[in-house]
Amino acid sequence: MTKQPFDVCLYGHFAVDKIVAFNGESKPAHGGAVYFGGLNLSRQGYRVAVVTRLHKDDFWRLDEIRDAGIEVHVTEGPESAGMENIFLSVDPDKRICKSLGFAGAFTVEELPDLDAKLHLVIPICAGEVDIPTLKVIAERGPVGLDAQGFVRFAEGEDIVFHDWPEKAEGLKYVTYLKADDTEAEVLTGHTDLREAAKALAALGPKEVLLTHKHGVLVYVDGEFYEGAFTPSKVLGRTGRGDTCFTTYCTKRLSMEPGEAVKYAAAVTSLKLEKEGPFNRTLEEVEAKLQG
Repeated sequence: MTKQPFDVCLYGHFAVDKIVAFNGESKPAHGGAVYFGGLNLSRQGYRVAVVTRLHKDDFWRLDEIRDAGIEVHVTEGPESAGMENIFLSVDPDKRICKSLGFAGAFTVEELPDLDAKLHLVIPICAGEVDIPTLKVIAERGPVGLDAQGFVRFAEGEDIVFHDWPEKAEGLKYVTYLKADDTEAEVLTGHTDLREAAKALAALGPKEVLLTHKHGVLVYVDGEFYEGAFTPSKVLGRTGRGDTCFTTYCTKRLSMEPGEAVKYAAAVTSLKLEKEGPFNRTLEEVEAKLQG
């Protein structure tokens, strides 16, 4: 019997994070887009594979996503990736991120040969995925790419943003591009999200998704579509963009852009109400959509 393809394969570092609340309390946490995005999609019923790097002493941490039915392909890294997320007030968007480690660059040789309808390249920081590796992934099927992993650099413990020098080459291989408002400005110089979306689309991506505090904007074939984040409370800021982007891309397998962006916004709104990855029912998503 021929093995069915995965719906989606996620590429990026699994993170061993530290969360510091505004009152000074700290706690360890798992993170990274492969974690937040992988569990999000698995809980929505998709068949998911993850390709990641991690220090061998932390391999046990992957059990959480394996237990959710996700197929994991891991390569040993020199250390585990991680971020310290320091929240400065009750406003979840006021935070400082510091680097706790880098698990090393992916190589073409270590990529497993996985058949998937969609390939999401979602690194934590620059340096995880280079152009040759991205090109090989793009030869396997449509690629979604999170700009975070190409403009966010670890300089010592500090996290800084720089333009992606190879963006004109790299974005040629991208179908779905995600950036938040800060990353979009770094890449284009535009603070206006619609102008930034147009500039990014001109570099090659067929669809551009830009997240911000209040929601998400999508630009496809000269048209804009929007979805608002409407959580009743915000307890789970970390992973917001990962949840929105992975949901939008997979929903585009079956929905038009306008429907997909509304669905992604609904899922993200529910995720924001609880710490950790999306863990609500699809019935709750439908109820949110009905508003």
